[in-house]
Parts: sequence; C-alpha cells; structure tokens
Amino acid sequence: MLWVCVAICAAVFAGCVLTSCNQVSTKKALQNFDISGAVLILIFFSLLLCVPSFGQNFGWTSTPFLIVLILAIVSLVGLALAERKSSHPILSGSFIKRNAFILSVLALFLTQGLMQANMTNTIVFVNYTQPENSAISGYAISVMYVGMSLGAVILGPLADKFDPKRILVSSFLLTGIGCGILLLFTEVTSVLLLMASLGVLGFGLGGNGTIFMKVVLSGLTPQKAGADTGTYGLFRDLAAPFGVAVFVPLFTNQITGRISAGTAESAAAVASIHYLAIAELLCVALGIVAVAFLPKRKVIKES
Repeated sequence: MLWVCVAICAAVFAGCVLTSCNQVSTKKALQNFDISGAVLILIFFSLLLCVPSFGQNFGWTSTPFLIVLILAIVSLVGLALAERKSSHPILSGSFIKRNAFILSVLALFLTQGLMQANMTNTIVFVNYTQPENSAISGYAISVMYVGMSLGAVILGPLADKFDPKRILVSSFLLTGIGCGILLLFTEVTSVLLLMASLGVLGFGLGGNGTIFMKVVLSGLTPQKAGADTGTYGLFRDLAAPFGVAVFVPLFTNQITGRISAGTAESAAAVASIHYLAIAELLCVALGIVAVAFLPKRKVIKES
C-alpha cells in the first residue's frame, strides 16, 4: 500500500509539473515574520498532542508524562510572551479571546476527534471480536467517509439559511446517535450496525468544520477574517488528532486491562466499546452545551 501511494503521488506530481503555467510575479522579501512564534507553535502543539496519550499509556504521575506536561506548559508561556512582543503575531490574542472562537474550538476538541478515533477503534474492535471477518471494518469506514462528504454538502449550506446554532445542535445530536449505536455492539456485530454507527457519526460531524468557521469569523472585517482564518484552521485541524490521542488509548487500554483481569478478548472488547460510547456521549453533550452558549449570528434570508 505504501508503494501504491508513492506511485499515485509521483503521477500526480508529474501531472502538476506538466500542466502548470509559468507565471511571472514580483517576489518581495519576507518582513516581520513571527519566526519565534512559528517555532513555539510547532513545539507546543506537538507536546499538547502527547499529553493525553502519555498520561494514559505511562500513567498520570509517570516521569515521561510529567516531562511532556512541564515542557508543554513552558512552551505555552514562551509562546504567549513571544506573541505579545511580536509586531505581527501569528496567533492574534484579540481573535482567540472572542467567545465565538473559544466555544467553537472547545466543541471541536470535544467531538471532532470522534470520527478518526472511532474509525481506528472499529478496526481494533472487529479484530478482537471477529478476527476471521476483519474486512468488514473497511466497509464501515468507507460509509463513514461517504457520510462526512454528505454532511459537508448538506449541513454546511443550511447554516446560511437558518440559525447556525440550530444546525450545529442537530448535527451533534446525530453524532450522539452514532456514538450511542456503539452500545448495541456485541461479539457478533453485523456490518450493517458498524456502517450505521460510523455513517451517522460521519454525517453529523461532516459539516461542523465549515459551520464553525462561519460562526467564528462572523462580525469580522474581510481583512481581519482573512488573517484569522489560519488561526481557526490550526485549531480545527488539531481537534481530530487530539481526539484520537484521547479516545484510542482510552479504548485500547480498557481492553488490555480487562484481559489482564481475566476477561476473554472478545468480551473485553465489547465491554470497552460500551465504556467508550458512554465517554463519547458525555463529550457530545458538553459540545452541545458549548454550542448553546455561542453568540447568535444574524442571518439575512434571501427573498
């Protein structure tokens, strides 16, 4: 599969080179670029993604976790000081302090990672419960991606016609249904139930990234919105891997712990997926609360 991906990338790259047009443009020297902020952003967010997985895998009082946590805090303080001193900071403090941004990012971190995490956890679950039929997880994952695409093209545009908060709450309810279906999983879970869980989950969260962007950038001037789009994109793109760092170790460590206690592998996987479903439903509920407190955006309906 790796070599297939390499071949595809090489073919696409060759096609881009052959079809690209040579355009002459005036290049200007890069001025006032926030180099220190960029470096500290890389360091801090890399450490942040390690915090939940290190805590669950090595222990919340272990040396590796404490080292990562301390370094993350130090880099965060350094990042805040660097951005305060920079004339053109990468992360705009005034933009980040807005309630629309804080609540949107909080909701994203609580829920967006469920897609990627449940995709991985479904593979693990099927491997434990139905190792002779492990290919069925691939069908469910395909349906999840279809659901994400449909959610993006169906739910996203609705935020322009109706109150975005209502659309977000509706999509989060669908997300909760997708997570709730995990409670129906057994040792002989059918492929249809797997597809239903991931499909509904993907559809519910498919349009959230676009809708949250509209909410976060509402009320800003075009110039300000253009500059702050990158800041929102940074946090949005980190939401999924952060969720994976939380939910995947939570599920796999639950299985390992139950097996160590004498539970059969398949029974341990079922009990652990049910435990995971409850944890995810709680996160979805908290995400809905965050959405409820978002400032209301006025929508002008077309006549």
